[in-house]
Amino acid sequence: MRRSAAAAGSALFFALAPGTVAGLIPWGLTRWQLGAPFGHWLPLRVAGIVVLAAGAAFLVHAFGRFVIEGLGTPAPVAPPEHLVVGGVYRFVRNPMYVAVLSTVAGQALLLWRPVLIVWGLILGAAMVAFVIGYEQPALTSKFGDEYRAYRRAVPGWWPRLTPWRPGR
Repeated sequence: MRRSAAAAGSALFFALAPGTVAGLIPWGLTRWQLGAPFGHWLPLRVAGIVVLAAGAAFLVHAFGRFVIEGLGTPAPVAPPEHLVVGGVYRFVRNPMYVAVLSTVAGQALLLWRPVLIVWGLILGAAMVAFVIGYEQPALTSKFGDEYRAYRRAVPGWWPRLTPWRPGR
């Protein structure tokens, strides 16, 4: 796949998938209205802003890796040609899912809306099921030993403290 096509496909998938589960659905559940006055638990709300911003930044970076390194998209209909193991993928195998869950958690803290914690738990369970039921078998089938080595070295959900370096 050409890089321009990968970029266009990734941008479309970004708007559809994370845009829906971390943007549209939280908005629908809360209309992004505060659950209490903003001064209520201000330190947790500030933490929510930090978690939300970090999650969004990691998500954009992870999508970019698919274009630059994978020459494809995160969408199953246009998968990458190469296994993506650079950037944030050196720390955690599922940075997009971790980032989306972080943005939802950040919104929950910022808006002080428990319904978003419930949504995050449902979303997290669906993500884990998708990874175990589809993604891991598909990546093993497509990339074989390369993916198996990566999977052994890099945790799926809790980031490593140091970056993994292929071939070591």
